[in-house]
Amino acid sequence: MALSLVVGPAHAGKVALLLDRYLDSLDRDPWLVVPNRADVERVERDLLRRRQALLAGRIGTFDDVFAAIAGSLRPVASDVQRALVVRRAIARAHLDGLGRSAGSRGFTGSLLGALDEIRSALVDPARLDGDVASLHAGYEEELDRLGLCDRSLLRRRAVERLESELEAWRGEPVFAYGFEDLTAAEWALLEALAGRTEVVVSVPYEPGRAVFASLERTVQDLARLADGAIHELPPSSERAVPRSFSYLERMLFSDPDSVGPPLDGSLRFLEGAGGRATAELVATEIASLLRAGTPAEQIGVVCDSIDRWGALFDAAFSSLAIPYVIDARGQLADASLGRALLALLRYAWGPGKRGDLFVFLRSPFSGLERRAVDFVEGRLRGRAVTDPARIEEESERRRGAPLPALPELRSESDPVLAARTLLRRMIRNAWGLESPPASEDARADIRAYEAALRTLDDVELLARADEGALSPDDVLGALEATTVRSAGAGDKGRVVVLEYKRARTRTFDACFLLGLEEGSFPRRDRPSPFLDDDRRRELGGRLERPNSISRDRYLFYTACTRARRRLVLVREAANDEGVPREPSPFWADLRALFAPDDVERATRRRSLSSLTWTLDTAPSERERLRALARMAVDDLDAARAVATTNGWSRRLDRALTAFDRETRLTSPAVLSWMSERTVFSATELERFADCSSAWFVEKVIDPKTIDAQPDALLRGQVVHTTLSRFYAMLPRELDAERVTPENVGAALDLVRRCLDTALESGVRLDLKPLQAAELRETLLSDLEGFVRDEAESQVQFVPRKLEVSFGSERAAPELQRGLSLGDGLSLSGKIDRIDLDPFSARGIVQDYKSGAGAHSARSIDRERRLQIPLYSLVLRDLVGVEPLGGIYRALSGKRVTRGMLRESAREDLPGFAKDDYLEEDEFWSHAETARDRAAEYAQRIRAGDVQHDPKGDGCPSWCDLWPICRVNRA
Repeated sequence: MALSLVVGPAHAGKVALLLDRYLDSLDRDPWLVVPNRADVERVERDLLRRRQALLAGRIGTFDDVFAAIAGSLRPVASDVQRALVVRRAIARAHLDGLGRSAGSRGFTGSLLGALDEIRSALVDPARLDGDVASLHAGYEEELDRLGLCDRSLLRRRAVERLESELEAWRGEPVFAYGFEDLTAAEWALLEALAGRTEVVVSVPYEPGRAVFASLERTVQDLARLADGAIHELPPSSERAVPRSFSYLERMLFSDPDSVGPPLDGSLRFLEGAGGRATAELVATEIASLLRAGTPAEQIGVVCDSIDRWGALFDAAFSSLAIPYVIDARGQLADASLGRALLALLRYAWGPGKRGDLFVFLRSPFSGLERRAVDFVEGRLRGRAVTDPARIEEESERRRGAPLPALPELRSESDPVLAARTLLRRMIRNAWGLESPPASEDARADIRAYEAALRTLDDVELLARADEGALSPDDVLGALEATTVRSAGAGDKGRVVVLEYKRARTRTFDACFLLGLEEGSFPRRDRPSPFLDDDRRRELGGRLERPNSISRDRYLFYTACTRARRRLVLVREAANDEGVPREPSPFWADLRALFAPDDVERATRRRSLSSLTWTLDTAPSERERLRALARMAVDDLDAARAVATTNGWSRRLDRALTAFDRETRLTSPAVLSWMSERTVFSATELERFADCSSAWFVEKVIDPKTIDAQPDALLRGQVVHTTLSRFYAMLPRELDAERVTPENVGAALDLVRRCLDTALESGVRLDLKPLQAAELRETLLSDLEGFVRDEAESQVQFVPRKLEVSFGSERAAPELQRGLSLGDGLSLSGKIDRIDLDPFSARGIVQDYKSGAGAHSARSIDRERRLQIPLYSLVLRDLVGVEPLGGIYRALSGKRVTRGMLRESAREDLPGFAKDDYLEEDEFWSHAETARDRAAEYAQRIRAGDVQHDPKGDGCPSWCDLWPICRVNRA
């Protein structure tokens, strides 16, 4: 017996030859070894096309052969069980160099991969050292203690049996294909089998070609074992593919003497700026192929990383209704059922947050109405409730019932049983018991349900073997690591998305190759923290890996040869920020095979600024309408003609007038309500003066934010309450009407007490300790600075009137009529503070500003500020005090004090900016001008005269209301 080696380039007929020999040997019950589990079903279908029935023979992976030879052994640990075993080994090990990273999220997975490599290489554990030796020993001890083995131990056992026991193999021929590299265990298996039976191995290889450099060691080893029994197949001349494909297969990564044949449309290139634009380019090409009649399952999208492209494909393909499937196992958390399950378990068992709880409650698996959940969540977010106990207390109070599933989860002592019970309840809530779920969403939930149940079964078996209880953290960790099989990648009617490594054994009518940017493909080496290259060479056992560039060069070659009719190479020419990205050397090597002019004609690009397609390339009706709107910018008549022909005129008119909305209010109900108004506050009139559209949004529409934060409005309310209480208590507590240098210390103590009282009564948010401390300390710093400024002030007026309301029913009787604006209109408001001369009926108005800025006399007039001028008139006409002026008091930053004051009172009111003192005529002119402006704004409000009229040169950059008022901004 001996080994036979079949080699040749892609599509030379190697696999066909192997399958024919397999069928010819069916009377000897042969083995056919394929690369992956997913290949088993495809090969079975291929064999059944060649022969109507298969009554003998077996098809499987190398692991199936190892298991058949090893025979009865200890139970083999599943991936979930091995992960738990490794976690325990890590927890018990005393690590040195790896100790700091042992708690990181990916440590367990990396360690499992390294242990698999070491054990599959049949390395003697005595040759290991350091942390790796400690972790390996802990892993083996834990497996032994639990009475389990892993696949690597099974492989070692199979090789030992094959080498020492005659009955381990009964002479069945073995046929294997699709392997570019072999572990030490796989090599030992082939070597032992070759001494007992006929072994035929097929490997893609041609001597001297750069594309096969990564396979050279494997082929040389197999050639030595074959001892001349090598069948070299020539390139196929019968495969019906475009001439450019045949030329590419022969010349890729070589130096041809001449350029390739003319490109006939079968080979194309796409360049997109940004990930979304690149994915959309691919989607439009696929949509064109589908419309032309290409079956969806005959289109393959090969990418460098599913993690990188998955979300982009979902957005781009969904927008064009392209059915697709990802040929890779996904995480349980990616499925809607798994996401809801893990979120609730994290909240109930771990450091979960409010968002985790409501991910579950908002899902159909909770059994609750969505609107009821939204109501409760809105109330919690509106009060910034984040503490779990308060979340549950408030939720149950709002709902009038306990939260579903939480009590049961926490009361059950067995976390596996608790999770299993929750799973059944969730699937019942979502799909009921009346009829079998048959939709695609239901099938996805069932796959996730089955994967989660398998994980719980594995965890439960481990607990029984351990004769001890598992912690909730163990169960949650196992479920988080659970993978779910995808929808059948071979199902008809779906475009297949897969990575380069999984594309080797597939063929498609059309194939798209993505990730052809420098740094993406070929990929950079990612050395294992447990096995660097030097250590691999030292340990031997076929642990050395081929150079990553040569490995990816081979994968790129195989991907290029997967297409039968069309091959499309795709690269991201710039990232989402517009920074150019260099092309992959593979991209450049392939394009260099053909004439530059042909390559340029075959290249399609989409820039970052291309927000729409051209009308003739738009892939959907929605995109055609967007392209039509863009066309109207340059040629309105042509756009209207196209719209008329296609029945899009109304849609085009709506698009063209989107930013030309008539702002004047027309609703009879709203106009009636506004025309009846006769009282207006100074603050709303000021906002109307800034921009009437902004006033309308803020004061009439009044949108609210969901998540409450300790924002500027809250800070201002607390500060106003604190200062009002401070000045009210000042005469009683300090026996003084104002702060002086002599009593400033006591005043600081008083303002601290007043602040604490205001925070207790005025903050209705559940602030975290850090948030509460930050709010108190920043406000205290501002208030202490304000009190010290008061002590140093040269003004001898005293704060006699605080929070003076006027123009409302809650005001004092003499102030309820408000300030007259003429025509039956009046002004209302609240003056923060009025300081009076102790010896006469004279005073000044003070208005607190929680920010750092204040308005000077000039800016009051220029920027149409109304409060200080109008409050001065209120002081004169309603309060009965002669106004000497008014000032804005900034409470933060440098605590600037500015305003407008009468020049005649300079000696009584010293210490203010010299430009803020105005002559009598100018002072009263400012006041009356403010009254006239207020009257004008009030009449415009009554008439519904809302405009896009921001003061200055246009909308300020900080304004976030423009999407509501629909202002066209650059």
